[in-house]
Amino acid sequence: MDSIHGIFDRTERLIGREGMQAMASVRVVLFGVGGVGSWCAEGLVRSGIQHLTIVDSDVVCASNINRQLMATTQTIGRPKVDVLKKRLLEISPDAEIDARHEIFCEATASSFHLDDYDYIVDAIDSVADKALLINMATRTKAVLVSSMGAALKMDPTRISVAEFWKVEGCPLARALRKRFKKEGTIPKKKFQCVYSNELLENQPTAATDDSGNGSLVHITGIFGFTLAGLIVKHIHTSVKTTICAPSNRFSPEG
Repeated sequence: MDSIHGIFDRTERLIGREGMQAMASVRVVLFGVGGVGSWCAEGLVRSGIQHLTIVDSDVVCASNINRQLMATTQTIGRPKVDVLKKRLLEISPDAEIDARHEIFCEATASSFHLDDYDYIVDAIDSVADKALLINMATRTKAVLVSSMGAALKMDPTRISVAEFWKVEGCPLARALRKRFKKEGTIPKKKFQCVYSNELLENQPTAATDDSGNGSLVHITGIFGFTLAGLIVKHIHTSVKTTICAPSNRFSPEG
């Protein structure tokens, strides 16, 4: 195993030893490991996250191959979380990866024990399930980061980060805000979102299945890596704050 020693040296040079210790100690749960979530998981593990739970009920299909990390012609039909876990452990063999081949929804939500985590990543597609996760996550101590819609985008320079209520030009964010207001279930605290205000149209194709919108790997990848980057940045900032105020180490407001 000598060959794996030092795999995080370049990371430590930027965030320091205390930062690496924090990266190894925090607990992260990621909901949805598709085009956005799979790249987020890779970014987290390559940065030194050691405790990661990945949640997704889907299996790999051919249409995933153009944009999802673990989707290849050899993994079609296999649970996404199982294939992704194997890859993540090849990157960081000592990591603890909990792969849950389940759906997050009203019936299962309580089984995920969100209070056990320091960071929660929302990369869910379903508006109903996404809204539920956001409302539950913002009632915990954890820091929530969320992906808005990554489909029908092509221009990487239009990808941005903003607090949820300040996201502009994103139909998914608009639908979520409308749902929250209608149901009177406003998230309890602010959270950062990755989004793009670009909105293209689907083009005619020869495909017989017309479900789903067009999407590209460079967009979903940037969305996913940006989510991971927000967590890495928050950990780094929190560690620096801890030097002066240890009790604030993982404050969601950091």
